[in-house]
Amino acid sequence: MCQDLSIKTRVKTILVVDDEPDAVELVEFNLRAAGYSVITAEDGAEAIAKARKALPDLILLDVMLPEIDGMAGCKILKNDPATSSIPIIMLTAKAAEIDRVLGLELGADDYVTKPFSPRELILRIKNLLNRRVSPANEMPVKIVAGPITVDSERHEVLVNEEKVVLTATEFKLLSTLASRRGRVQDREQLLRDVWGYESYIDTRTVDTHMRRLRDKLGAAAGYLETVRGMGYRFCEGDL
Repeated sequence: MCQDLSIKTRVKTILVVDDEPDAVELVEFNLRAAGYSVITAEDGAEAIAKARKALPDLILLDVMLPEIDGMAGCKILKNDPATSSIPIIMLTAKAAEIDRVLGLELGADDYVTKPFSPRELILRIKNLLNRRVSPANEMPVKIVAGPITVDSERHEVLVNEEKVVLTATEFKLLSTLASRRGRVQDREQLLRDVWGYESYIDTRTVDTHMRRLRDKLGAAAGYLETVRGMGYRFCEGDL
């Protein structure tokens, strides 16, 4: 009898955090149908505990939660080295721009407003989970620019030999700019290559992530140049 040599792909686990049972049921049904494993939490405190224990591949986090709300929960998870690299999509009924920007500034990787299309949500999840996969000819294994070292193989960024903790999106954004050193990347191009969006999305998403990335790079932030009216560029020479 021939031995089955097929390789099984590890099932990705999604943590769904919402205090509305109907909403959880809908999202869980669509995620399982798409081939994901699902764990759930009803409040922010439970979400943080389960995220730290299970280390899911992605978190869907509602903003309006009891105990600890989604914004505070997002900040806690992104400031914890054990969970900081887990992508977070905020789910909320709030559509105001200030709420979207606040969520992104706290570390969220994406933001979906209720009611949303399950198909669109699944697409955004797939895009986030695929961000670490980059073509070998596009993303060098290691890039060194002045005090900054971007190591794609180890998924690590150093500034003056000190490790800088970045989210998955921040790392992909920095890697993309650094690998194209000296070339201007407009916001729409970055949305396609970093976020995986084929259609136009609010470009404030890019600006918010760039601001947060610069804050984390500290004195080396000057290597990320803003080209007025065009986009962003990783500095070609030493500062």
